[in-house]
Amino acid sequence: MEQAPEYVIEMLHITKIFPGIKANDDITLQLKKGEIHALLGENGAGKSTLMSVLFGLYQPEEGIIKKDGKVVKIDNPNDATALHIGMVHQHFKLIDVFTVLDNIILGAEDTKLGFLEKKEARKKVKELSERYGLHVDLDAKIEDITVGMQQRVEILKMLYRDNEILIFDEPTAVLTPQEIDELMTIMRGLVKEGKSILFISHKLNEIMEVSDRVSVLRKGKYIGTVNTKDTTKEELSSMMVGRPVQLVVDKDEAKPGKPILEVENLTVPSKLHKNNAVKNVSFTAHAGEITCIAGIDGNGQTELVYALSGLEKANAGKITLCGEDITKASVRSRSFAGMSHIPEDRHKHGLVLDFTLEQNLVLQRYYEKQFQNAGFIKFNAVREYANKLIDQFDIRSGQGPITIARSMSGGNQQKAIVAREIDRNLPLIIAVQPTRGLDVGAIEFIHKRLVEERDAGKAVLLVSLELEEVMSLSDRILVMYEGEIVGELDPKKTTVQELGLYMAGAKRDNTEKKEGQA
Repeated sequence: MEQAPEYVIEMLHITKIFPGIKANDDITLQLKKGEIHALLGENGAGKSTLMSVLFGLYQPEEGIIKKDGKVVKIDNPNDATALHIGMVHQHFKLIDVFTVLDNIILGAEDTKLGFLEKKEARKKVKELSERYGLHVDLDAKIEDITVGMQQRVEILKMLYRDNEILIFDEPTAVLTPQEIDELMTIMRGLVKEGKSILFISHKLNEIMEVSDRVSVLRKGKYIGTVNTKDTTKEELSSMMVGRPVQLVVDKDEAKPGKPILEVENLTVPSKLHKNNAVKNVSFTAHAGEITCIAGIDGNGQTELVYALSGLEKANAGKITLCGEDITKASVRSRSFAGMSHIPEDRHKHGLVLDFTLEQNLVLQRYYEKQFQNAGFIKFNAVREYANKLIDQFDIRSGQGPITIARSMSGGNQQKAIVAREIDRNLPLIIAVQPTRGLDVGAIEFIHKRLVEERDAGKAVLLVSLELEEVMSLSDRILVMYEGEIVGELDPKKTTVQELGLYMAGAKRDNTEKKEGQA
């Protein structure tokens, strides 16, 4: 009797080259049946590229792929699907105006006499969602459901196609802590049912918790594979970055100064339902202090930031920046008044994806004297400035300042936005999920920069879903729940558990209410 091969997938000596960069340099990766195999590496280490080669989105210059011990050719995603390989991408590939069910069956529809047969499909999807605990409303439109739910749709899409090898590309980058726990449970369930998972991540906690083995890539090269139970977070982070990394933020006591941003009784309408998304919120952000708005995604943080930055209008209330009333000001006037903004959605509000890196770095400054003369852009000055920021913030891209932003890795796109906003040197920095999708090396660097800005007397308003980041970076925590601020906590005197209770709405400060009644 022929013995079953040990590996379901083998990628042997894969090399993939893009203009100016060897994204994968002779990489070998082997996936066993029924294991969760993590692929770890910095932003731009070549993880997503390697998985895109396996999924047929790219063709390698060198190397072969074996499935169940036999060499296979994967020219496009349809070939991958035929081999039962599926992929959940970092930026979901869903159609916003279609329903959940339509997205799941798209491209694999059953038809009868040219008409779409949805009854069987609905039954199969229902069975899959029951079996794997992936509950989602099949008739809801994608644009109306949370990011966590959208991810479930992506997973159901793979299962509907009977995929055996599941690739998760940074699946937790956009999830809340609760959704991450749910996803881990789902992944364990999938493996119990005989699926094999490749899990791309740079979050060491998750890798330690859920994976069986870890392969590490650094700058396009394969560093090694280890059993998760035999390694530590410290060991993995230095394999990944090539040096020891500080996993905790190193900062002195804050010295809060004058108020920079004052928000009084702010109310912001919701686009999703009739209630207001932000209800009568008041707080102050001081110079020399990192004030953090914490909360589970969807509790009004996004709308609050939109109102502060001018992307949406507030219904009521007042916003004052450096003594100036900016409640009704335009986005550019707010910028002139002293606000820089690292937005939550880097693709929608942070970058013009088809512009070059250098154009993106001067997006808010091209009209300044140093970059233009009589309305004509000084291209040399722009290039010089871009090179300075690329150096300072270690922004990695194939062709330096002339790289098209769309072609850069997510983490390097994020670094570009952070570089642009911090370098504008304004009194207030609103940083929304500033390290979302970044690796430990880049997180360490951005945390350090935000602390430096605080120490230089800036007010930093941090909005984060990462509990560790909230606890270690902020000087003061304001917890938002269902559009209200329900607690003000001191990170030195509170615990992650207590913070979690406030975030879930199980606990709230009633001090203000009592004062109001007195």
